[in-house]
Amino acid sequence: MDPITVTDGAERFTCNAYLLTEGTTTLVDVGTVLGVEDVVADHVEELDRVVLTHQHGDHVAELDAVLDRFDPDCYAYADHPRRTHAIGDGDEIELGTETAEVVYTPGHADDHVSLVGATALFSGDVVVYNDGAFDDGSFGRTDMAGQSRERLIESLETLLDRLPDTVTTMYAGHGDPFEASSAGDSVRDVIERALRRAKRREPKYPDE
Repeated sequence: MDPITVTDGAERFTCNAYLLTEGTTTLVDVGTVLGVEDVVADHVEELDRVVLTHQHGDHVAELDAVLDRFDPDCYAYADHPRRTHAIGDGDEIELGTETAEVVYTPGHADDHVSLVGATALFSGDVVVYNDGAFDDGSFGRTDMAGQSRERLIESLETLLDRLPDTVTTMYAGHGDPFEASSAGDSVRDVIERALRRAKRREPKYPDE
């Protein structure tokens, strides 16, 4: 699995939106970049599905543009006027050439899910590798309305419980993708480090 980050190089704040071009062509999250549908079209003629990790604005702002262009199925945990398939904890979904398990991971957002495949984790914002606050295992912010550090901690623990040892890459909603190496950290190491930091219950950013 080698996703293309179709929001790479964006000048406006956005999430990472990942395009899987083989098997079941899939876009994980959409982002805020105007014309992202054209970037997707540079790589695929048809898009089978869009899967949302959650519906914060930086992840869904250009959803209508992508759906209008390709008419794919739209999978999301929470209701949305253009959702075609509801997904919930424990469901399985085809992402490219892998089957991923949907793991409900609230805390950063009430509707947040992570997508756990055999080799890859799409973690949305619940855990990221680097984001300016921490550069080797961080977690989504929990200081805004509707967010909860306690629920996020529980979600990280759930994610660890359900993470196969075969997962070697993590594609997060922000920051860089992480790929394990034989001499370095594993995806599990990154999540465990993020969990330890979240458990300190200290503000993630100085202005929180």
